Amino acid sequence: MNYKLKTIIFLVIAVVIFGALYFIDSHANKPELTYNSISKLREVYSSTDQTLWPEPNLDETIDKSTFKDIGALNKPEFPENNPYSKEKAKLGKTLFFDPRLSISGQIACASCHNPELAWTDNSTRSFGHDRQTGARNSMTIINSGLAHELFWDGRANSLEDQARFPIADPVEMNEKLNIAVDKIANINGYKPLFKSAFGSDSVSLLRIQKAIATFERTVNSYKTRFDKFVLGDSTKLTNQEVLGLHLFRTKARCINCHNTPYFSDNKFHNDGQTLFGTKNEDFGRYVVTKNKEDIGKFRTPTLREISRTGPWMHHGHFPSLLDVVEFYNLGNPAPIQKKYLGTERDSLIPNNSPILEKLNLNKEEINALLAFLETLSSNKGRTLIPELPK
Repeated sequence: MNYKLKTIIFLVIAVVIFGALYFIDSHANKPELTYNSISKLREVYSSTDQTLWPEPNLDETIDKSTFKDIGALNKPEFPENNPYSKEKAKLGKTLFFDPRLSISGQIACASCHNPELAWTDNSTRSFGHDRQTGARNSMTIINSGLAHELFWDGRANSLEDQARFPIADPVEMNEKLNIAVDKIANINGYKPLFKSAFGSDSVSLLRIQKAIATFERTVNSYKTRFDKFVLGDSTKLTNQEVLGLHLFRTKARCINCHNTPYFSDNKFHNDGQTLFGTKNEDFGRYVVTKNKEDIGKFRTPTLREISRTGPWMHHGHFPSLLDVVEFYNLGNPAPIQKKYLGTERDSLIPNNSPILEKLNLNKEEINALLAFLETLSSNKGRTLIPELPK
C-alpha cells in the first residue's frame, strides 16, 4: 500500500470518528429516543413535564407559535352569556331527549346522539324524518364544549347556534322553529323547568338553545388511561401503547391535525375524502363559505372516545380504525380527476392537504398506534333518561 493511499484511508477514518464524536456530544443533553428505549419514552411522557417530550413531527405548514400539544383533558368553559346552572342543564337534558321538537313527534336530539352509543348512533349515516338518510355521519357530542365550530362543515359557531339546525332541517326533525317553540310552550310540565332555569316560565327559541347547549357542555369524557399516564401514573400504558403514543406524535404525523388535549386542532382540512364525481360527493366547508380554497375541507374530529364512535369519517365509510390508519399510512393517493380537466367542473377539483404523505408504518407500528388510540376512550358511565313533562 503506497503512502498516498494510506493518507486517504487515514483521513476518511478521522472524518468518521470526528463526526461520530460530534454527534454524541451534540446529543448528550437530549439522547435520541428510539423504539428500543421504551423505558425512556415511558419516563419522559409520564413525567408531567412536556419540555422533556421528544419534538413532534410537525409539517412546515403548521404554525408552531400557536401549536398546542396533546395532554390531559380539561372541562369546557361556559360562556358569559350562558353561564352554567344545574337547573338549566336539567332543562336542556329534558329537551335533548324530547321528540316533540320534531314534526313527527318521534325524533329527538338523542335519536342520533345516543348516550349508550358514545353519544352518536354507530350508523354510517343517521335516519331522520320519514326515514330519510342524512348526508353525513353523526358526530359525537362528547366534549363538544371544546369545539370552536360545530358540524363537519362548521356552519354553527357555538353550541347555542348548533341547537337550532336539526329542528328545522327537513332531513332531520323537519319542524318549523316557531312551531317547535309553541309546542314546548303548550306543555304545562315545562313551565316550572323554564322558571327554575331562567327565572320565568316564558319559552323562547333562544332559551331552548341555551338550555340544550348548557346540557351538552356537561357531556364530557371521564379520565382516560392516557390522561392518567401523562398526569404522572407511568403504569397506565403498556409498552405497545407507549410506542403508539410516540408514533402518534412523530412518524405517524397524527399530531399535525389531532393536537391539543381535545385531540383536534379545531381547523378544517381536505384529507382526500371529497369523493369528487361520485354520488357521495361532498364539498364540506365550501358549502358554507363558497370559498374554493375550502373545497373538500372538513372539521378535524376529536379522537377522544374514538374507539367507540365508529364508523368513521364524515361519510361513515370506514368500518374499523385499522381502515382509517391504513388510509393515512398510504398518504391517500387519490387519483387526479383528469376527466374533469378543461370542463366546467375543472375549478372545483379539490386539492388535498399538503400534510398528507406516505408514512411507511410497518405492521408493528400500525398495531401500536391502534393500541394507543384505544387509550383515549373512557368509562362509558351511565346516563339516566329524563321523564318527559306532560
